Amino acid sequence: MNPPDLCPACGAPNNCTLADPRTVDRACWCFSVSIDPAVLQALPPELRNAACLCPRCAEVEAQLQAANPPIK
Repeated sequence: MNPPDLCPACGAPNNCTLADPRTVDRACWCFSVSIDPAVLQALPPELRNAACLCPRCAEVEAQLQAANPPIK
């Protein structure tokens, strides 16, 4: 089974605040984006709902950048 802090699709850190005891009281980044259900359905059944995808595998990097523009 994949550790909860790693993306089940690629194994990279998923930045899930809920998987980290130090940040479990904060909302995860995935609460602020829309993940295409087809992305989740593409995962093997045993990996679904086991851990957060990373932003790259969830295909939401553009959404996260739009919500948090760089400070100039």
